[in-house]
Amino acid sequence: MTFPSLRFGDMIAKVPIVQGGMGVGISLSGLSAAVANQGGVGVISAAMIGMGEPDLAKNYAEANIRALQREIRKAKEMTKGILGVNIMVALSNFADLVRTSVQEKIDVIFSGAGLPFDLPKYLTEDSQTKLVPIVSSGRAAAIMCRKWLSKFNYLPDGFVVEGPLAGGHLGFKAEQLDDPEYQLESLVPQVIEAVKPFEQKHGRAIPVIAAGGIFSGADICKYLRMGAAGVQLGTRFVATHECDADMAFKQAFIDAKEGDVTVIKSPVGMPGRALKNQFLADVEEGKRKPYKCPYHCIVTCDVKKSPYCIAQALANAKKGRLNLGFAFAGQTAHRVKELLSVKELMESLEAEYDTACAAPA
Repeated sequence: MTFPSLRFGDMIAKVPIVQGGMGVGISLSGLSAAVANQGGVGVISAAMIGMGEPDLAKNYAEANIRALQREIRKAKEMTKGILGVNIMVALSNFADLVRTSVQEKIDVIFSGAGLPFDLPKYLTEDSQTKLVPIVSSGRAAAIMCRKWLSKFNYLPDGFVVEGPLAGGHLGFKAEQLDDPEYQLESLVPQVIEAVKPFEQKHGRAIPVIAAGGIFSGADICKYLRMGAAGVQLGTRFVATHECDADMAFKQAFIDAKEGDVTVIKSPVGMPGRALKNQFLADVEEGKRKPYKCPYHCIVTCDVKKSPYCIAQALANAKKGRLNLGFAFAGQTAHRVKELLSVKELMESLEAEYDTACAAPA
């Protein structure tokens, strides 16, 4: 038994694994190309992608466009596999990043942190880019299908349904995170049911990809048996040689113990799951001072009340300066034990999947 393929219409990934887009700068061309080379869907995170550009503060829009173009082109030089870009709706330069991704002929755009109601309007007549919203309920998936059909006569090419155990910003209220009703096991069947009428009416499949807290090949088997077409993993790909973060960032995952993952109140107004560290402890104690915001990168960020700049904190962490920032991480981060190559990780996931799926359901 081996992994089934994952189809977005006429686009076929040999392996049903999407590597989650991780910002700021955690998944760029290095990681995404490595995943695509193993038959999965490699994903570049567009969030604050221009953080290394010298003119970022002065030319925020241009610096991010330039960096995104460069990362897509670099990734394409390294792989013939399927590449995606993750673009959060909440980003103030969302439109720029989507246009750039379409112009660069990216294979898939994944978009969450809000519902991307206008995403199809950025496609051009000759574009092949697939559009995959990230949702956290069946209701949201049905709304997206209806809106896109009525405005653009376009059906989503798939959905990622992200549960509350994911790393980073979460599409749930704090009180929903531990509620059984909102766990991924409940959400995946809901989203599959929600898209069924649209699939039947329009005669095409809308693959549903399960995300948030998926760690092992056994987890992949479980969700594929449930009817998901694929899975998305983020945390597992951090401790790989090819991940674009500094080794100190990767080491924080390898060293993490159970209880080291916490949910924070992010300046952008959503709960976020991260690894506990001194920076976050200082924030909790009110030690961080307000700052000037040079970027205005996220529409929902409460700049006046925020104790720190989240873009700066995440950029510092990516560079290994965890005393000046923190790492977003999924609930399973404490189970990461060693640094692997992407190839080794994918092979181990497939072996675990085979073992789990050989057993009766």
